[in-house]
Amino acid sequence: MLPIVLSSTSVYRRLLLEKLGLPFTCASPNIDESPLENESPKQLVIRLSHAKAVTLQWEHSSHLIIASDQVCVLDDKITGKPHNLENAFLQLKKASGKCVTFYTGITLFNSKTGSVDTRCELFHVYFRELTETEIIHYLNKEKPFNCAGSFKSEGLGITLFEKLDGKDPNTLIGLPLITLTEMLIRQGINPLTAYSQ
Repeated sequence: MLPIVLSSTSVYRRLLLEKLGLPFTCASPNIDESPLENESPKQLVIRLSHAKAVTLQWEHSSHLIIASDQVCVLDDKITGKPHNLENAFLQLKKASGKCVTFYTGITLFNSKTGSVDTRCELFHVYFRELTETEIIHYLNKEKPFNCAGSFKSEGLGITLFEKLDGKDPNTLIGLPLITLTEMLIRQGINPLTAYSQ
């Protein structure tokens, strides 16, 4: 089995990948993540997840390299990480009562054979109507300032929603494990049988 590398420094993605029970290492892709002019959210996450994977091929020449990129879209505009309380408050106030769509690009790159599999997963988050008091209390309790959309769905953020709609709830956190498992199986690695005797 080829060694696996996660092209990410995200703690959240590392914890998600650990769920599959496969050994892996992490490496930083160090790429420019700026969107190109007139680039759609889908095009952006596909391009960046692909770039994050292939940029590691020289240091990891016989590996399976996993990379992911995600953007949050509200009212047809990409919403970035808030980085502070004020921006997070404005993001959640704007999202109140609306649907926010997360676009997650995922790439599995075999640096030994050159084969690459890149896909885009969508996940829709429907916010309930939120009061300003609820938003402030949530932000003070969870401080999701480094999270796209200003919430942590795996934590108290779940209380902000009316419903969630998507193939895989892990997608919302940043790594679609159902799709990744399909990709790994195509490369001959089944997490359920990889280390069976």
